[in-house]
Amino acid sequence: MRYSRLLIPTLKETPSEAEAISHILMVRGGYIRQLAAGLYISLPLFLRVMEKINSIIRQEMNRIGAQELSMPVLHPAEVWQKTGRWDAIGDEMFRLKDRTGRDMCLAMTHEEIMTWLAAREIRSYRDMPQIWYQIQTKLRDEARPKSGILRTREFTMKDSYSFDVDAEGLNKSYDLHAAAYHRIFARCGLTFYQVESDPGMMGGLTAHEFMAPSDAGEDDIAICGRCGYAANVELAVSHPPEYPSIDMPYEEVHTPEKKTVGEVANFLGLPPHCFIKSLLLIAKDGAPVLALVRGDEELHEKKTQRVIGPYRAARKDEIVNILGVEAGFIGPVNMINQGIRIIASTSLEKGLYVSGANKKDYHIKGINAEVHFQADRHDIRVIKENEKCLKCGAPLKIQRVIEIGNIFKLGTKYSVPLNAVYLNKEGIDVPIIMGSYGIGPARVAAAAIEQNHDANGIIWPVSIAPFPVAILPLNVSDEETVNTAEMIYTALQAKGVEALMDDRDIRPGIKFKDTDLTGIPFQIIIGAKNLKEGLVEIKNRATKETTKVPMANAADDIARLTACLKA
Repeated sequence: MRYSRLLIPTLKETPSEAEAISHILMVRGGYIRQLAAGLYISLPLFLRVMEKINSIIRQEMNRIGAQELSMPVLHPAEVWQKTGRWDAIGDEMFRLKDRTGRDMCLAMTHEEIMTWLAAREIRSYRDMPQIWYQIQTKLRDEARPKSGILRTREFTMKDSYSFDVDAEGLNKSYDLHAAAYHRIFARCGLTFYQVESDPGMMGGLTAHEFMAPSDAGEDDIAICGRCGYAANVELAVSHPPEYPSIDMPYEEVHTPEKKTVGEVANFLGLPPHCFIKSLLLIAKDGAPVLALVRGDEELHEKKTQRVIGPYRAARKDEIVNILGVEAGFIGPVNMINQGIRIIASTSLEKGLYVSGANKKDYHIKGINAEVHFQADRHDIRVIKENEKCLKCGAPLKIQRVIEIGNIFKLGTKYSVPLNAVYLNKEGIDVPIIMGSYGIGPARVAAAAIEQNHDANGIIWPVSIAPFPVAILPLNVSDEETVNTAEMIYTALQAKGVEALMDDRDIRPGIKFKDTDLTGIPFQIIIGAKNLKEGLVEIKNRATKETTKVPMANAADDIARLTACLKA
């Protein structure tokens, strides 16, 4: 391709609305343009990147025996109503009515529709296993679109679905996908982790996420460098710090206007870990729940949701109405007498603590966690950096990450309500066992930029670059320079290597800046000085190293350097 014929609108200035590095460089590099919040136009360079990523995905999915198909983006409501997700999913789902008044929605995902198809096409145990996949548009009415293509309202996803006769078959399909995902992300040039995760709205039995380390991510994972344990912090467990118990009498103490753990700790001269932090929550059914964590801990929202279901923090007036005391002085002692459910962090199993006395301006010292209150113990705390791994005792690291893929063991969550059954060997109808597996190709691209860039721009991994090489004739008015560029361009085409010929009649400095900004992995620089010696320069964008080679060898050298494209 010739630069002069492509739409590559590079920008010198950083866009004011962009924060993530990937967002900044994709706008500046002429890859995307924003139409509205969370809606982006893919320009030619980005479309080429997406095609490279999708090609790798297709190769690896086909390798495990998956079959590609395509599902509608517009869905009738009744299919989603049968699984309960029509009501369970909130404002994130785009809903509409067709001209007849029939409720419809735009696809956030395709579990329901794939299961609907399976219910009609899979009839016998002989028809399985099956793996179906698509690379399709999804839509989510994201409340806070941000970070460019990392959080959008319209996006492309590779979603695949496995259909098996039993759990053993599901395990095999799950493992096939996990292995395929490792190959996909490695071929895309990413550093990534496979971590334990919460199935969330997908439901089901087991789930893992594939996470790419990046400061632009919106998730955190806990990883152990010794044994390899890795989990989303929504599920991650650890040994909390252990402290010697401080001996203190059981007594009520006056703490005027001291409400927070920090204030009371300073007032009493005790460390925060000696305190019980009491938080009143209101469950979805309106029932109050008192959640307890140690004073040096924080309550984890999603871990708590898994224990009590959806909830919200009680308002100040609700705390007074329910407990008879304002926030800051509440505690677990005698709370059981009020019929309020208490859940507590597992770190509060032993020791003596201080907490609110359920009386204004008073706290109780010497609370014995095993004697003075009863609670259901659960892991509801946020783990912290350097806490010890449960498996091997090594310190855990907390890392910010971008989610690039996920895999779920769904079991019969969708097949039962949608009557997706098969006849087993005994002639009995049995629900199909399902799995669901997703990859966000645009997230893969963004993660690649986040992990591979410098002050000058993007540094694409060769396998997903829009072009593996750019040919830069520095003076297009010089006949020898142009002829050499055309010779190398033709030779690369003959070897199946796509090249971007920068045929613009502009200053060399602009060509260098644009090529660095757009992240083309290799540059062939053709200048009059080197041509006098029959040489051209090959520059490696990642290492910044340049090598002078005979111009007749340039195409062979680039073909060798880009051989990974044929992996």
